Amino acid sequence: MITTAEATQRILAAVQPLGSETVSMENGIGRILQESVNAERDQPPFDRVMMDGIAIAHAEFATGQRTFEIQAMQAAGDEALQLDAGKAIEIMTGASLPIGADCIIPIERVTINEAGAHVEANYATEVNQFIHPRGSDHKKDTELLKPGTRVTPMDIAIIASCGLPEVTVAKQPAISVISTGNELVAAGEPIEAHQVRLSNGPAVIAMLESHGYTDSAHEHIIDEPALLRDKLTAHLSKSDVLILSGGVSMGKADYVPEVLSDLGVTVNFHKISQRPGKPMWFGMGPDAQAVFALPGNPVSTLVCCRQYVIPALHHMSGMNAAAPQFASLTQDISFNPPLTNFLPVRLLSNAAGQVLAMPVHTNTSGDFASLSGTDGYVELAHEQTEFTSGTTVPLHRWRQ
Repeated sequence: MITTAEATQRILAAVQPLGSETVSMENGIGRILQESVNAERDQPPFDRVMMDGIAIAHAEFATGQRTFEIQAMQAAGDEALQLDAGKAIEIMTGASLPIGADCIIPIERVTINEAGAHVEANYATEVNQFIHPRGSDHKKDTELLKPGTRVTPMDIAIIASCGLPEVTVAKQPAISVISTGNELVAAGEPIEAHQVRLSNGPAVIAMLESHGYTDSAHEHIIDEPALLRDKLTAHLSKSDVLILSGGVSMGKADYVPEVLSDLGVTVNFHKISQRPGKPMWFGMGPDAQAVFALPGNPVSTLVCCRQYVIPALHHMSGMNAAAPQFASLTQDISFNPPLTNFLPVRLLSNAAGQVLAMPVHTNTSGDFASLSGTDGYVELAHEQTEFTSGTTVPLHRWRQ
């Protein structure tokens, strides 16, 4: 049985990059960039006016001039005008600074009539007031987005500003999610007293989608070796990743490891020193498919999916590694046996800005209802079994 750190290391070392594809800018949302996005021009590309008002030469204001003849009006998008001596140009927010102007006086400080623009008494101004200088945000060719970035709505604005109608992103992995078990019945179907609702598959699909992985499909397969073999053969042929839930423990009906072996899937490890999720299985298919066989108890399934599958998909997509997160426990915790404990938590904060983790104890690893309202789970190391309130521990959010 290996440690949680060893499991992560083995998975990331085994999985293969997905390659890249070009998509339209609009379809890049949520995808992982595989190219640098560089500034097309200086930003702003001209000295940009920041307020509605009048544009003047500050030197004339400094000599005492307070009334300026209105020479013209210049709106955003107009070509910059040449300012005549002693005059003002009525200007709009976002416009290019008129040539010869170096000061903007807000319209709220000006009265405009037939005689011109009159600056209010005792108004103080300075050179370059309310002017956003050319290139002050960034210069042409500056790298604005790095490869490995997940594209957000804010990033779409950056991509558009750089003049890119298309971007190169990581391919979406084709993922098959498979629930095994004779006892499972889908929502909406008649159910007997000895059966349980199928919940793991839909939950895994939802978790994948919440992390940006949308090319996934779910199937329920009963615990029958020949059927498992036929179905898994088909899924291996069309998928980059297989995620199975159930059938990996030590029971007589746990056929998944044996069937996967028959199909040429090489086991990398089986069992991790953790709770919940100890029976987890991981291997690689004959065509470099990543195969995760997660324990069937719902809490175990979700924890193992978040802890191992999601980072593997990020790695396959070339996503930059996220910075570790931590939280402080709000109460004393003790547990046995000496396994790494993944404990669900709700997050709070205090006036000092600390992130606080309030433990949410599940009755068993089948008590998935207790996970509602939790924000993630903390990682309690196997080297100790007693943790006092205030201890800082690693935090894993369900959705980063």
